[in-house]
Amino acid sequence: MANAHTSTFSAFKATLKRDLLIAYKRKNDVVNPFMFFLIVASLFPIGVSPEPERLSLIAAGVLWISALLAALLAMDNLYRADYEDGSLEQLLLSPHPLFFMVLAKNIAHWLVSGLPVVLVSPLIAYMLSLPDGSYHVLFLSLLLGTPVFSLLGSIGVALTVGLGSRGLILAMITLPMSVPVLIAGTLAVQQTQNGASLLGFLAIMGAMLLFALTLAPLASAAALRISVN
Repeated sequence: MANAHTSTFSAFKATLKRDLLIAYKRKNDVVNPFMFFLIVASLFPIGVSPEPERLSLIAAGVLWISALLAALLAMDNLYRADYEDGSLEQLLLSPHPLFFMVLAKNIAHWLVSGLPVVLVSPLIAYMLSLPDGSYHVLFLSLLLGTPVFSLLGSIGVALTVGLGSRGLILAMITLPMSVPVLIAGTLAVQQTQNGASLLGFLAIMGAMLLFALTLAPLASAAALRISVN
């Protein structure tokens, strides 16, 4: 039993390392979502108003919407290359639980596409005149929320991996599931500016993350078996 657990953990680490190395070699997978996030967030002042007072009111929503759109842009890369080169079929035939292999791929995907967005968000928030006391709330909420985008998006990608043109279908599957996270994250930033408790919102988002970590890889694994077979 111990050897089985050790073997599964080794396979988990190997899958995580492999996906990170592939992403490092294909730098577009890292740069494109990051630049898309910067461009979308930067264009809002041009389209709405450059006045700091007005920008401060919409800054939280702008950053969360930009993060969601950037996650959607990066989502299609999650299983596409593995499906095209046949390694996804090898993953399905692996003796290790598919749950952990999918989870490793989801973590690698978030580290590549989600974490850079979280790290740069305070700088964009400053540009959008977010009130000074809200930067840590924004950072923590994005740190909890963006992994949920990756986990939920994984289900949509797994369902559509065998389709030739899947962009619109993927968005239609992923967006409705992501709306509660988007609302909770935006409210966390806005309401704490009015004196609401940060711990309550963080507890809600933490519960969403735990729920996604528990169920999303299971749903993605089942969807992959259906789509590939």
